[in-house]
Amino acid sequence: MFIFFGGLFLLLYWRFASIQATGMVKGHELEEEALSRYETGYVLSADRGKILDRNANVIAEDTLSYRLVAVIKESATENKKNPRHVVDKAETAKLLAQYIPMDEEKIYERLNPSKDLYQVEFGLAGRGISHEVKKKIEELKLPGILLYSDKKRYYPNGAFASHLIGFALRETDDDGNSSVVGKMGLEYIYDKQLTGTDGKLTYQRDARNYLLPSSDKVIQEAQDGNDIYLTIDKTIQNFLEEAMTRVNDEYKPQSMVAVVANPKTGEILAMSQRPTFNPDTRTGLDGNWLNDVVENTIEPGSTFKTFTVAAAIDSNNWHPNATYQSGQYKVYNDTIRDHNRYGWGRISYLEGIQRSSNTAMTNLLDIMGWETYESYLKEFGFGQKTGIDLPNEASGIINSRYPLEKYTTTFGQGSTVTPIQLIQGVTAVANDGKMMQPYVIDKIVNPNTGEVLVDSEPTIKGEPISAETAQKTREVLASTIYGEAGNAKRFEIEGYKVAGKTGTAQMPKANGIGYDWGKNEFLYSFLGMAPAEDPQLAVFISVAKPKLGATEIGSDPVSQVFNSVVLNSLKYMNINPSDVAEVETTKIDDYVGEQTDTVMTQLEAEGLIPVIIGQDGEITEQFPAADSSLTSGSIVFLKTDGEITLPSFNNWSLRNLLVYKSLSKLPIEIVGEGYVESQSVSQGTPITDDSPIVVKLKTPEEMHLTPPAEDMELEDEEFSEEPPQD
Repeated sequence: MFIFFGGLFLLLYWRFASIQATGMVKGHELEEEALSRYETGYVLSADRGKILDRNANVIAEDTLSYRLVAVIKESATENKKNPRHVVDKAETAKLLAQYIPMDEEKIYERLNPSKDLYQVEFGLAGRGISHEVKKKIEELKLPGILLYSDKKRYYPNGAFASHLIGFALRETDDDGNSSVVGKMGLEYIYDKQLTGTDGKLTYQRDARNYLLPSSDKVIQEAQDGNDIYLTIDKTIQNFLEEAMTRVNDEYKPQSMVAVVANPKTGEILAMSQRPTFNPDTRTGLDGNWLNDVVENTIEPGSTFKTFTVAAAIDSNNWHPNATYQSGQYKVYNDTIRDHNRYGWGRISYLEGIQRSSNTAMTNLLDIMGWETYESYLKEFGFGQKTGIDLPNEASGIINSRYPLEKYTTTFGQGSTVTPIQLIQGVTAVANDGKMMQPYVIDKIVNPNTGEVLVDSEPTIKGEPISAETAQKTREVLASTIYGEAGNAKRFEIEGYKVAGKTGTAQMPKANGIGYDWGKNEFLYSFLGMAPAEDPQLAVFISVAKPKLGATEIGSDPVSQVFNSVVLNSLKYMNINPSDVAEVETTKIDDYVGEQTDTVMTQLEAEGLIPVIIGQDGEITEQFPAADSSLTSGSIVFLKTDGEITLPSFNNWSLRNLLVYKSLSKLPIEIVGEGYVESQSVSQGTPITDDSPIVVKLKTPEEMHLTPPAEDMELEDEEFSEEPPQD
């Protein structure tokens, strides 16, 4: 016995000595095991980076919320008088359904899982619970119902540039770790930059979880995600959202797209689309997760005439007062028609752009030549990505395989572009020839150190046209609104001069074969800038398939968005009407005794419209008189001898009509006031007798309520009743 117990003692002594020397038992480090048992702590959660506007107004940020958990395992309860699990599942489901967005039946199903679980959660419905709702749930005193503090991604502005900003959700991985993850838009694109790194606080405790007196707390600070500052201006974005919502509710279009930019820098100040959604709840988020401004292409319609005219001016092929035969244009076996299928007779190119004549553009292409025109389109960036700091940008296609496609491209049909390409291109017109690359990220800042990681600067993408061309193009575009024959008068804004071009484009059928046709089936748009003399805003608005009233036209919903946003934005930017430069004027000479061909060339070069009363030859009388100051697009009447051929009076003011009647001495009978709606004798008719010529006028209000018969369907449409076929 002595030997047995002596050997056992020596073995035990050897074991103690071995453990003390090595610190190991069966391959386990005893010190680590002790630390893991007595060392504890908790995670210091990092905030996801904020998304802010250009003025540091919050667009997206993390905020404190609560997560709902239900303990369902009965073993969690040690004292039946104080249950710690859900006892009455039916009653619990009924009460919780009043406070979380989940049906009572589904809550009950969650509380009765097929697997043996200790606790269950309620997905998105059980996350992001506010403090107010938390208190109401706690007041129910439901056994087994727990609420843990959590973080929620919060979007304080609701539906606000939602397809640009996107949204982020909290997700839990297989190991039970949860984090907020970007799922769409900037939240998804910049998820890595926005995601922070969690920290940790550790300390040693005793068996009762109390901090040991000799223990030191070790803190590893959390590193919050980077903050992203956008070029978006919250105020201008709100102007846009409010106007789009108002128009969307009234006209219920298939879709809408809008973008507002600073043409001097390329900064995007506002961007939105309809349908839209609330990123907090995802309410309204349908199948379209694309940012249509960047990722979808459209046929731009007559807004594309902006670039056709600019190309013609810059290549010295624009002669505003030269004339062409409007109405239709033959391309082999195909016919391109103006929206007034019979045209307006022989009119000037300036009047053609004011009336949005397709055939004016086709004739300009003949003058320029396709190679010249195509080179300008490439310089304007069409058919290629702008390089905006957003992914999945579409490039569009300039179709030119067949002759017809080349001609239809001049007025924006057949070829495709993105709205952001139109904005980039028009910055060259607004910014004296310098085309600015669009961008939405202003800077990215590390909030932990204050270091600026990304600091964006304006980038000149190219100079497709000269400064002189840009100025002339703006004047031409302004004449579509303020000129006698301008058909974009709805875009006139009180106190500010606007330049721009309306557009109406056919939309492909759902099956991709052919185009839809009809008043409520087009894509209506406007590409414009203001103030026209020195543009501070460049804007594109499109409204697809609005439900128009019997007396309404496509420009109605578009202008309601444009006018509201631009007027409010210019005032917000402190660009007061008094700050706008005066409209340039031209002082005319005394032309009496000179020849019409010489005078007409001079007037056309100065942007004025000569109207001859009689035959070519010596001028005997003029109006206005010499030394009068006129704005671009004004009419100058030149009286000569010989037979008078009647011009088109369409959209002439009563004043101009009275001047013509006085100089011509023709028997013109004037009915009504305002602007000419119709005339009884067609344009181009030689007047050989004293038969009365009846001219009917209507005020702008009357024209709005009862549009002329030929314009009932479309205002600036590029199409006839029968669309051209490829």
